[in-house]
Amino acid sequence: MNRSTLIFGTVCVTALVSLMGWNYVRDNKVPNFTRTAEIYVYPETSPRRVIDALGRKAGTKSRRSLERAFKSKKVAEYMKPGHYTVSPSNSSVYVARMLNNGWQTPVRLTLSGSLRRKDNIAAKIASQMMVDSATVRHAFSDTALLAEFGATPATVYSLLMPDTYEIYWDASVKDILNIQKQAVDAFWTEDRLQKAAALGLSRDEVSTLASIVNGETNNEAEMPRIAGVYLNRLKIGMPLQADPTIAFCFNYTLTRVLNAHLKVDSKYNTYRHKGLPPGPICVPTRSSLDAVLNPDFGGEWGRGNLYFCANPDFSGTHVFARTLQEHNRNAARFRAELDRRSRAK
Repeated sequence: MNRSTLIFGTVCVTALVSLMGWNYVRDNKVPNFTRTAEIYVYPETSPRRVIDALGRKAGTKSRRSLERAFKSKKVAEYMKPGHYTVSPSNSSVYVARMLNNGWQTPVRLTLSGSLRRKDNIAAKIASQMMVDSATVRHAFSDTALLAEFGATPATVYSLLMPDTYEIYWDASVKDILNIQKQAVDAFWTEDRLQKAAALGLSRDEVSTLASIVNGETNNEAEMPRIAGVYLNRLKIGMPLQADPTIAFCFNYTLTRVLNAHLKVDSKYNTYRHKGLPPGPICVPTRSSLDAVLNPDFGGEWGRGNLYFCANPDFSGTHVFARTLQEHNRNAARFRAELDRRSRAK
């Protein structure tokens, strides 16, 4: 081997070692992204799609570095589904390890708005989580699963609590129900349990009545008075005669409850059956639960308000009455104002 060949070989080896050293530093130590991004990895997501997504969302500086890191760390073999947050300070190797080890960032699961139908609630959960809506909907009717949480398909609404929760995106339905139960159990302080006992109601019964209150109004200030009406009716053995329970019987498909609907054969028909229905008719809010526990009877319990109807000022509130005669006068005033407004159009 002549001197020139030796020198050339030495230079090549040196260059190769330098390149390998730089690649190591580039992949392991140097930040490779220009902005923070959230990445969702499904079970069927390929590493290639993740790399493409990182390029679009995180502004990858060196795709080649990312490809090397994914290959050396065997991301194709070990990558775990989940929700990940990539930041500008992350190196390629750090992201590869993040995916392989499941270093997820929790998501925010929000239960709010209309929570009346199980299929809609399931869809709302599925839109924010990896779990599909059919799996969630099935869980709401799974007697064995719900029994683990002290619930049944009839009382499952009382197992849910409207709020925003931090939870891992790939959480199972069981995980979701568990975090719900923790929130419900936290709500039921000793003070609230004592108030329920004083009314002769169990936790589930409070939830059932609160769900009816929710069905009557969104006005939180008025909820204690509406709760008081129904508690007064329960006290004297009067049927609840709550229109929201009729709407529930028809799966909330009615635009208006008519007399014909009051004949529906259902244990939830509070016009035909006295007492509370078998379970909640929607997911009760904290405000409605507290309204039942802190009712305004409009007088002595059982002798206060027994009726309410829409306020003729069309404010969305109600007017209350102790007697049927007084209630009929209130209802007549509302109808008269309704007719007046209809004629004025």
